[in-house]
Amino acid sequence: MKKIILLSAVIAASLLTTTSANANNMTLRICEYVQANDKSRLRSFLKQNKLKIRNIYDGLECNGDNLLIFAAKSKALEVGEFIIGKLPAKKVKTEIDNLAKHSAHLAEEARDR
Repeated sequence: MKKIILLSAVIAASLLTTTSANANNMTLRICEYVQANDKSRLRSFLKQNKLKIRNIYDGLECNGDNLLIFAAKSKALEVGEFIIGKLPAKKVKTEIDNLAKHSAHLAEEARDR
């Protein structure tokens, strides 16, 4: 009986670790695509993993910044425009001042949204 409980606990722990590692890997890949300004690979990756920007935006950080600010700091204008188009207008509106500090172009796109 003890062996079954111990085995169950080990399996559960390994599944949690695998899920966490997979999420970290996905976050890293998304951040890499944003930094490289590779919109097509980002879109493809999101589609393959059935993810939407609006669903992952709040929980995802790259170098301590949210995805949109990270794109602005990385001068990833094409990806930044893509992110602005996919986010709700309320979220974009709250980031306009921060965007203006790093990218005038993306701040203008956010204002137009």
